[in-house]
Amino acid sequence: MAADGLREMVVESVRVHMLSSQHVVILKEVGRERYLPIWVGVWEANAIAMKLQDLKPERPLTHDLFVSTLERLGATIRQVVVSDLADETFRARMYLELDGRSLDVDARPSDAIALAIRGGVTIYATQSVLDRAGVEPDSEDEEQGADQLAVFRDFVNSLDIDLGDTPGGPEGLPGR
Repeated sequence: MAADGLREMVVESVRVHMLSSQHVVILKEVGRERYLPIWVGVWEANAIAMKLQDLKPERPLTHDLFVSTLERLGATIRQVVVSDLADETFRARMYLELDGRSLDVDARPSDAIALAIRGGVTIYATQSVLDRAGVEPDSEDEEQGADQLAVFRDFVNSLDIDLGDTPGGPEGLPGR
């Protein structure tokens, strides 16, 4: 666990819901069976999936352009945090360093995640976001927890296409 109630996350997968064609990024907490599904736009989902699959477009995508621009300016993305959930909308912060100064930038989680995976930057979620939107088996009652995870697994499995797993990561969620 990082300082200040932050939990390190990795991109588990990017998926498309079969019926609605909506895209979702599944973040998984490092060292724990807790997941954070975040609905994202098609362009951001494709940008994340392409990088996870190490596919290189002919021309730079917007996120590639942004990362290369930051590099040219001497700025470094230090970390990305899924920081809040308000009115069913996730919010994120990007923490940058430029000329010895720390900068805190508001961002959509989808863009922040796309930039983080391009720069090899750690992704975090706040404990409060995970408490409100995270999905995990309940350790106090294994049967109830397994049922909760089964509901989440059924939801994820109703999503049609797995656009990209983390390199070396599992093909899907446990029990798939």
